[in-house]
Amino acid sequence: MVLLDLLWRCREQRHFHLCAVHVHHGLSPHADEWVAHCRAACQARDIPLRVERVSVRPEGGESLEAVAREARYQVYRQSTAAAVALAHHRDDQAETVLLQLLRGGGPHALAAMPALRRLDARWLWRPLLSWSRRELAEYAAARALTWVDDESNADTRWRRNLLRHDILPLIETAVPDYRQHLQRSAQMMAQAAQILDEVADQDLDACLQQSRLLLSRLGVLSPPRQRQLLARWLKRLAAGEVGPDALEDFRRQLFAAGPDRNPRLSAATVDLFRYRDLVWAVPRQTAPLPALQPLGEVMAAGDMAFAGGRLTLVPHEQGIARALLAAGATLRPRDGGERLRLTVGRKPVKTLLQEAGIPPVLRQRWPLLYLADGRLAAVPSVAVAADCRGPDGVWPLWLPQ
Repeated sequence: MVLLDLLWRCREQRHFHLCAVHVHHGLSPHADEWVAHCRAACQARDIPLRVERVSVRPEGGESLEAVAREARYQVYRQSTAAAVALAHHRDDQAETVLLQLLRGGGPHALAAMPALRRLDARWLWRPLLSWSRRELAEYAAARALTWVDDESNADTRWRRNLLRHDILPLIETAVPDYRQHLQRSAQMMAQAAQILDEVADQDLDACLQQSRLLLSRLGVLSPPRQRQLLARWLKRLAAGEVGPDALEDFRRQLFAAGPDRNPRLSAATVDLFRYRDLVWAVPRQTAPLPALQPLGEVMAAGDMAFAGGRLTLVPHEQGIARALLAAGATLRPRDGGERLRLTVGRKPVKTLLQEAGIPPVLRQRWPLLYLADGRLAAVPSVAVAADCRGPDGVWPLWLPQ
């Protein structure tokens, strides 16, 4: 309510567009009354209000708080606003730092909530982080604001409420300025996390080759930098959360497992696994290859997304003659038993993929490039048929994504 009032007053002076969103979780018997309160507050200030009802159903080991938070953020992602403002304050920040510390969080977790960060195409903004709960209450009283207290905030079975009601008041008696101290710690952790990210990005760029991680280069780094690099790669891939123990076990297995083993790390959307001297990232839910994909788009634009990967054509003196491609070409899935014409004889596509170091899990997904007359012209990224090459040719590269 304080945030709404402040932004409304700013709007009257700065004349920007302001709207509000209320997320109805359906967890409280009073939830509909809260909607009515929000409608009345927004109508009194001529602020458009959007009410979004979400379903909060934890599964497995998920926490109710985490599932509800994700539901809210999905609503925020649907906003067309340039920025979404949230009312977190200094006490919230102090609680978050301690909660992350109790969970064993590292610098990224202990950085807690930033005042400003990107959320897809918009900004997430917390303008009240430097205000304490007491200061907000004083402002609300001075402005005669009314608000709703969520009854679940008094339930000390939740760890945040236990901190808020039982533990932090004791800390305050001994350390009155603990909020400022924890906020300063969060700011320093945010700076440390930024440095870690910058180093990890540099390491990752040096170790990646065609979207695969070179173990020979990864092995030169210290174990802590290896862990940071793997965590950063997973974040780039939007792979989802992976526990620190699972990440460390995978890192060790990359170097300790025998040559006949393929250590694997499974995240929500991506699998990382070692094959020979490379670490591959493969989408877990790859759509099946379409029966036929014309290459008109890739010929015009230079590259094209295709069934869990991206096809790119690069100039190459041993590549496919451009005239042959211009006459018509398609990508098709493997049926099995295909052979590619080489300078001497024909070689099975299966053998070519094996010799190129393509992992078994990817071989059946690997697309093949055919010409309009039905000839197999290339196994992308691997080989081009001898009778399809031209000095002005292009080499097809296919990288799984």
